[in-house]
Amino acid sequence: MLTVRASTLGRHGGQVSLPGGVVEPGESYPHAALREAHEEIALDTSLVRIAGALTPIDIPVSGFRLHPIVGIADQRPVLSPADGEVERILEVPIDTLTAPGCVMDTTRERDGRRVVVPAFCVAGEEIWGATAMVLAEFLSLVGWTGRGTL
Repeated sequence: MLTVRASTLGRHGGQVSLPGGVVEPGESYPHAALREAHEEIALDTSLVRIAGALTPIDIPVSGFRLHPIVGIADQRPVLSPADGEVERILEVPIDTLTAPGCVMDTTRERDGRRVVVPAFCVAGEEIWGATAMVLAEFLSLVGWTGRGTL
């Protein structure tokens, strides 16, 4: 599940991201991931079992370290975007992400310079940065080589 963040949000507004946020005192990363998914997309966390964690990613722009957690549900959950935080939810099949032409280069500005970065193009949205890195690692773990479909 991916979200398009509300365009009214200052940080990363309008960008595609994974549900997530700050770990509360005493929480584990998996617990925080489930809580944030419930808060942002109304995920019924009782339907999800944690499969494991991916590689943590440092995000220099925000100073955060992202700890991606993978969860699996045996049935498709009913989801609803959180008002003011999530503009819409993207349910993207793995086959879509691994289809030829889905991976592209996009240009961003960083410190006054234009840089070319890899991205996924899905449903008219560019998925780039840390979110694209998490997706690429997950896809590689399920057999994607970056050269087309699985």
